[in-house]
Amino acid sequence: MSPASDTRPAPGAANARAPAWSWWREPLLHFLLIGAALFGLDTWVNRDQDDPRLIVIDAAVDQEAIQVFREARGRAPNAEELYALRRVWLDNEVLYREGIAMQMDQGDRAIRDRVIFKALSSINAGLKRPPMTDEALRAWFDKNRAKYDEPARFDFSEAVLPEAQPTEAQAAALATQLNSSASGDVQAGLRVFKGRPQGNIVQSYGRAFADALVALAPGEWKALRHGDTWRVMRVEGGTPPRAAQFDALRETVAQDWTDAVLAEQRAAAVKTMAMKYTVTTREPAAATAVAAASAAATR
Repeated sequence: MSPASDTRPAPGAANARAPAWSWWREPLLHFLLIGAALFGLDTWVNRDQDDPRLIVIDAAVDQEAIQVFREARGRAPNAEELYALRRVWLDNEVLYREGIAMQMDQGDRAIRDRVIFKALSSINAGLKRPPMTDEALRAWFDKNRAKYDEPARFDFSEAVLPEAQPTEAQAAALATQLNSSASGDVQAGLRVFKGRPQGNIVQSYGRAFADALVALAPGEWKALRHGDTWRVMRVEGGTPPRAAQFDALRETVAQDWTDAVLAEQRAAAVKTMAMKYTVTTREPAAATAVAAASAAATR
């Protein structure tokens, strides 16, 4: 067996400290990056001008959202992710229309993202950070401790069988060979993972497999079930979790708290703007778009 260090993320790996679809919650990204910079929907903006207070979310919006998501993630969004994308589009549509109403399109006619940026800048100018106290910061720190604590990390290896979907018997036989004195004669690939947080392992392999993996005795090869197939794994070692210390991270916590407070104010301001409009959905836009995207992905 010829080991080769694999520094790439484990299959399906994502940021270990947040769900794979949590990107839309990031401050400013929620309004600017996804909606303004990527959603070039200028050709659809004026389709409901007979009623400027009516906003229609239809299949065209979903199709554009799915295309943007696919280009960024390499797959179609699920129903929850598509719902979040529709919320992003709606927020930006509200900002765009408010910007037009305030004549912020002067010099920027038909440039949607600049109008949205101007409308959002107008909101930002009115944001006010409430008084910041150590008590408030500590409370926020404790509530969001997972963001700052250092998780347990694991070094582990996977012996890769030549079969695409090895059976339990094949995986168990390989584990036995690897644990024997003759393991050097075994022909199998080896993938090595260093310092992977448990959350990363969960995202890569699923909760049941991750729990079984981290429970293994270090240094012993074991066949573990993973969905409809089997994997041969060995834990090499790891480091225990470490609790973050507020005093050492106070400045970082203060900045994160400020960003979160202002993001809440920003979202509330857009929500207040949106109350002027009637929002309708032409169903089954989301279901149809997701189904179409999934079908296209399997062709």
